[in-house]
Amino acid sequence: MNRLFFRFFVLVMLSTSVAAFIVYFTINRLFGDPLASIARNQAAAPIFLLEQYVDQAPPDGWLDRLNKVREVSDVRFDLVPLATARRQLAGKDRDAFDRGEVVIDIAHRALLRRVDLTGERYIGSEGEAIHAQNLPIDIRVALQMEGLRYAIVALALLIPIGVWSRSHWHGLQALMKVADSFGAGQLKARAALQPGDSIYPLAERINLMADRIQTLLEAQRGLLHSVSHEIRTPIARLEFALELLHDTAQDTLLQKRIGSMQDDLAELKALVGELLGMARLDSDQPLRYETFDLTEALRSCAHGLPPAPVSLDVSVPDGMGSYYGDCRLLMRATGNLLRNAQKYANGRVALSAASRPGGVSITVDDDGPGIPEEERAHVFEPFYRLDRSRDRGTGGFGLGLSIAGKAVALHGGTLTIETSPLGGARFTISLPPASS
Repeated sequence: MNRLFFRFFVLVMLSTSVAAFIVYFTINRLFGDPLASIARNQAAAPIFLLEQYVDQAPPDGWLDRLNKVREVSDVRFDLVPLATARRQLAGKDRDAFDRGEVVIDIAHRALLRRVDLTGERYIGSEGEAIHAQNLPIDIRVALQMEGLRYAIVALALLIPIGVWSRSHWHGLQALMKVADSFGAGQLKARAALQPGDSIYPLAERINLMADRIQTLLEAQRGLLHSVSHEIRTPIARLEFALELLHDTAQDTLLQKRIGSMQDDLAELKALVGELLGMARLDSDQPLRYETFDLTEALRSCAHGLPPAPVSLDVSVPDGMGSYYGDCRLLMRATGNLLRNAQKYANGRVALSAASRPGGVSITVDDDGPGIPEEERAHVFEPFYRLDRSRDRGTGGFGLGLSIAGKAVALHGGTLTIETSPLGGARFTISLPPASS
């Protein structure tokens, strides 16, 4: 935010400077150089003596009057060859000099003018020019005045803009805080601005949008939670009824079909449990922070996995220390990754962990087919499954990785996917340093 207004300030300053140059060159183009006009006014006395006293003398008295002016004036008047004078000028100044006009040389505090175009002043005067030096020219004051003028204009622009921008800045800061809080899951966060604030209409629309999103999300969570809870009762009844039916059935084929129905019901029950887990992660309930031993928790998580035909290598070093977080949620995320690896591994799964200055990393590797790079950004979406997982052999609902990703994100960590050295997929949980 500060960068935005700093750039705005620099833009205003640059625009003011460019406008000053444009004004100067426009006036110079239309009305002549304003600095030359100032210098001519400062040299008005020597020019007046030259034009109104020396030039008004009769032809035989022109040099006499020029010498008298030399005696009483601090300005040095010299006669120089016409060619020498012309070499000191260029462009428009040379053209004006050739027409017999007075040309001011501001840099050298001097002026040049032809003595006469026709030689009537005295014999040979058409080939000479007057070179007056040490003129009372000082444009520093004029430049200071111009600079002060543009500074006053710049301040007159910047002060109102600064006051106006300050209110914008405070309003945008408030909106930014609301956006951060809302994005962090605080759905009740709103922007509290006054109707007189400049961005109040924007804040009002953002609040309306937040109200609508909060309503939709709470309705979705409530529906998911209610349906998941309500569906548990008929599932329990069906389990009881199928168990009684299985015990009383005499036909082997019927018993087989009832067993298949029990498997489907168990899968439905597991899906309801996963949905309830997702609903709890999306709720506003705070995490159950506690200090736990990371080494012991990871080893217990690995040993608590269901039996699988693949081997599990656990490489969790001793003395990893304690971590402050929701142990149940973090171990569930790790367990989901391990169970996912068991489903797709050909024969080997590896769990490793390491402490580092920036936090803790937990890695799960497998030697399965891996995950294509274009699919890695989608596997954490709820109910998203790769094509080969849509069968009863691998099972799953596409919620395990989504729950793992949410659990890690709630702790301020990241969950990434790479190619494993074993040949399959590598999931890496990166947790920030624990702060109690």
